[in-house]
Amino acid sequence: MHLHPPAGMSRRHFLGHLAMASATALPAMQFLSDLQLHAAEVSKNRKACILIWLQGGAPTIDMWDLKPGAKTGGEFRPISTAGDLQICEHLPETAKVMDRLSVVRSMSTREADHTRGRYYMHTAFVPNPTVVHPAFGSVVSYELGRPRPALEIPAFISIGGGSLSAGFLGMAHAPFVVESSGRIRNADMAGTDERRLRQRLEMLSVVEDSFIKSDRGELPQAHKEVYVKAVNLMTSSQMRAFDVDEETPEMRDRYGATDFGNSLIMARRLVSIGVPFVEVQFPGSWDLHQDLFNGLRNQELPVLDKGLAGLTRDLEERGLLDDTVIVCMGEFGRTPRINQNVGRDHWARSWSVCLGGGGLNAGIAVGQTNEDGTEIVGKSYLPGDLWATVAHALGIPPDTVHRSKRGRPMKLAGGGTPIGELTG
Repeated sequence: MHLHPPAGMSRRHFLGHLAMASATALPAMQFLSDLQLHAAEVSKNRKACILIWLQGGAPTIDMWDLKPGAKTGGEFRPISTAGDLQICEHLPETAKVMDRLSVVRSMSTREADHTRGRYYMHTAFVPNPTVVHPAFGSVVSYELGRPRPALEIPAFISIGGGSLSAGFLGMAHAPFVVESSGRIRNADMAGTDERRLRQRLEMLSVVEDSFIKSDRGELPQAHKEVYVKAVNLMTSSQMRAFDVDEETPEMRDRYGATDFGNSLIMARRLVSIGVPFVEVQFPGSWDLHQDLFNGLRNQELPVLDKGLAGLTRDLEERGLLDDTVIVCMGEFGRTPRINQNVGRDHWARSWSVCLGGGGLNAGIAVGQTNEDGTEIVGKSYLPGDLWATVAHALGIPPDTVHRSKRGRPMKLAGGGTPIGELTG
């Protein structure tokens, strides 16, 4: 597992903390009990969300909302599913579990730029130079992570790449980024004996406590909280959740035996021990401006299909699906029009998101687009509506209000409304 620092702290600084913690941590970890030490606590409050992030903007018209016979329809055909909807023929395993998932086909967002769209879909707010909004994973960390004292590792973990920052919620709720391998590099962690380590820890504690008492703002306290989490990471038995090598070859095959599959297994392991929000980055980019159909057919869709279906089945078999929301999306969709390079370009006007679990209604398509996919027919939805739906499933009150650093009230999910067809 390759560890990355939270927003606001340099990698060198953070690795220094981990190096200091390691001398006592590694021997101790050999004698810690397994991940089920706090299973009873987790079972009482294990609501969670796994976000599968399709960076680059996936062509949802070729995945979840096909238009056979239209000029915009492309090369793929729709197939029936276990639910009351059709999806792409190159998602056959996902089709078998669509009675546990649903598709919102009427997302209409106004940000077709990668950076702005990524920010909007993660936070439910358009970028604003006066405030940095938290990723929704940070919101979940703040709302659900704090009431879980048995959780010793971060409450928001991003696998395979970085997410957005915690914004005004602070460093303690920033995404903790790990690689899909689940392995720890310990080259930076050697050379400190236990006695010297304890002395350094005591000295650091004195210095940080002195800074905190000197009333120099919130950064010293936030720094200490992050440091404590770094120590916890190295001493907690819950760190075993990152070790996908403990899984059987058969289980890894169910997810596709890929880096993406390993990331999803890790996500399942993390929510099993009480982590409330895990974001999994799909490797590579869905920014398919050319040769789209060959790329989808031979690369992206087979990997996504095995992973998404494997995760859905695995969560259900373990009794976790009713408590875990799965969201699969990117920053926007892609144009109904196929360009001269046999690709599709950026499109935020009418596109789809797949989600399920968490007690949400399943096996349905919510909303619709017209015959060629260029317009929404009827009601459309914004990122805030999507995240308000997730919040509803996680038991976070929809009238929750946070405050920015300047005291400005910020409504949960940008004031979005849960999607009634899903919350029912």
